[in-house]
Amino acid sequence: MIEFIAENLAPIMFVSLIVFLLLGYPVAFALAANGLLFFVIGVELAPLSDSINLSWPLLNAMPERLWGVMSNDTLLAIPFFTFMGIVLERSGMAEDLLDTIGQLFGPIRGGLAYAVIFVGALLAATTGVVAASVIAMGLISLPIMLRYGYDRSIASGVIAASGTLAQIIPPSLVLIVLADQLGRSVGDMYAGALIPGLVLTGLYMGYILLMTFLKRDSMPALPLEARSLGSGVTSLAIALVVAAGFAYAAHVYLAPTHGENADILGATVGVIFIYIVALADKSLNINMMSRLAQQVIIVLIPPLALIFLVLGTIFLGIATPTEGGAMGAVGALAMAAAKGRLTMEVVRSALTSTTRLSAFVLFILIGARVFSLTFYGVNGHLWVEHLLVSLPGGETGFLIGVNLLVFFLAFFLDFFELAFIIVPLLAPAADKLGIDLIWFGVLLGINMQTSFMHPPFGFALFYLRSVAAKVPYLDKVTGKLTQPVTTGQIYWGAVPFVGIQILMVALTILFPGMVMHYKGEGSGIDPATIKIEVPGFGTGLTLPDNGGGLGLPGGLQLPAGNPLDGSGGEKPAEGGQPGTEQKPATDLSSPPSFN
Repeated sequence: MIEFIAENLAPIMFVSLIVFLLLGYPVAFALAANGLLFFVIGVELAPLSDSINLSWPLLNAMPERLWGVMSNDTLLAIPFFTFMGIVLERSGMAEDLLDTIGQLFGPIRGGLAYAVIFVGALLAATTGVVAASVIAMGLISLPIMLRYGYDRSIASGVIAASGTLAQIIPPSLVLIVLADQLGRSVGDMYAGALIPGLVLTGLYMGYILLMTFLKRDSMPALPLEARSLGSGVTSLAIALVVAAGFAYAAHVYLAPTHGENADILGATVGVIFIYIVALADKSLNINMMSRLAQQVIIVLIPPLALIFLVLGTIFLGIATPTEGGAMGAVGALAMAAAKGRLTMEVVRSALTSTTRLSAFVLFILIGARVFSLTFYGVNGHLWVEHLLVSLPGGETGFLIGVNLLVFFLAFFLDFFELAFIIVPLLAPAADKLGIDLIWFGVLLGINMQTSFMHPPFGFALFYLRSVAAKVPYLDKVTGKLTQPVTTGQIYWGAVPFVGIQILMVALTILFPGMVMHYKGEGSGIDPATIKIEVPGFGTGLTLPDNGGGLGLPGGLQLPAGNPLDGSGGEKPAEGGQPGTEQKPATDLSSPPSFN
């Protein structure tokens, strides 16, 4: 029995960790305790199995492993992006966006749902924090959707699903962790995840469009009296055309001097121009634009500018993700100050939440380091690799098996726990099968997104439940008694969006080009046509054994009389008399002497 345990210590250790987690122990402490417990067991059983490579001196490696966690610059991006997201949420940006975009889409059926998805994608690209997005949209948009007769399940599902876009659309926190665990660039991970995130947003909107035809009364348009900004879509379209014209003119003017950057600079000029015009039109009461056009331009451009400040600089290679996060945090403070909402209470709350999340991530990572030291010592990584590589179907079978495993574990673990525990075990097998790790990381990120939506443990559902009404209440606008949203309605509303996320996993597998574009188009040079020529040594170099030259005439020449030319020194003059004293040949078989 003891021999059986010694030979199978790795699977026993892994199953024990799952049991610890299911019993409800904190993840960080379950990881560390499991690692230390099995380290002691492994040291005692090491003489009974060749697969156990544990000894007490191995614990000396732990301080260095923990220091590697503490000194990881990549993980600095997590507190920066967390702070940025919380400040933006406290500054009222989400409220302004939801109100304005809701007015813009209000005249059509499902308009508020479209607005929630659109704003969810914008918040994802500025905050990167799921909790902040779901809570903000739940507090602001859910009462409005219930006020105007939206189906409760659809409204709940849209809000929860839109909030989870913060996990896959850069600057997502989980993408930072996945890049770190896979040993890849965060910038490449961001670039690879951008298109899948936008496609997923489009699928959400497609589902809303479908439901407006199947259940016409489930998402009515806003009544005319609720559209406080009035109409004015034509005015907005004209403003956008004018901005595009200025952008094109600026591009033509700047192209000769700025080359490829002229298009970005031209677009910047166009955006700044229309923003200044909208501000002047509103402040001076010129009324050249409609109120709707003014509000959309003034509310939308600052967060879009912040997105460019963060993601644009990362994609252009100007800033690292950590530097981009720092600029985003400063930009969020500036936006809050511009709205007059930057108070000490906002800063204190943001710092407190950021410290808690950063400590949470750090403790899990430290526990994972303790666990992995023991797990690798019992060759657990080889056990997992052999288990996954030997799955039937090769690469396809591996991808199906891994995604089913992650989908199942997402019922019980959140994305940080999955990233720190499961991903390091899966990455070596994926690499051995020749799978691109950026593509694999984005695929896992989309799959782990379901961990927020799984009934009954989805965190996005918990966040929405915490802010949704639990008892009947009087609507503050209509004065009517409004029934609360039940937990069952929240859960059933999430199910279709979980299906959409699974569909997105399948699409990513079928169309890897959505992610692989991060590599760029390349230089277009065929490696087979590359020819490398090393400069020759010319005919001045003659070896005694073959008497031939080593290179092309005109190559690198050695000085005459060099010991390597076979003469051992300068040749004697005619008549047998040496022109100079002959030098002995240098002995190249021993180290040089500097006496």
